[in-house]
Amino acid sequence: MAEREQTSERELTAADFPVLWPVTTRWADNDMYGHLNNAVYYQLFDTAINGWIIGATGIDPVSAPAQGVVVESGCKYFRSVEFPHALTVGIRVARLGNSSVTYDLGLFDAEGDDATIAARGSWVHVYVDTDSRRPVGIPESIRELLTTAQTGDPS
Repeated sequence: MAEREQTSERELTAADFPVLWPVTTRWADNDMYGHLNNAVYYQLFDTAINGWIIGATGIDPVSAPAQGVVVESGCKYFRSVEFPHALTVGIRVARLGNSSVTYDLGLFDAEGDDATIAARGSWVHVYVDTDSRRPVGIPESIRELLTTAQTGDPS
């Protein structure tokens, strides 16, 4: 991760995120104004986080004894993107607790000259027992992965 002082969250680049996950827009993602519907940004963030965890740990989220459920999310929109477009979601862990993790997310163009951040998201997972739905500690294999994306500067 690039270690530099941020003067504005609009100046974040993909280099500020330890994990970069490719995503693409789909035909159905555009709204009547010709750009991605706001809800699609959340789907892209969810896809990137879970794709990264599942791909790196091999955990099956359906049969796992603990599951990360979203308890809070947010998004700031800086500029619009549309279909067709290859994008990158930057992922970094802003806070790692016993049963919860807070992600700091950035959405960037995957190609082209526009390296500016399109949106910045925040996402909180709380891990719960699959059966009882009560909070449990983050599974060790996931915790180990999350530590690789920790940063001391959530800007």
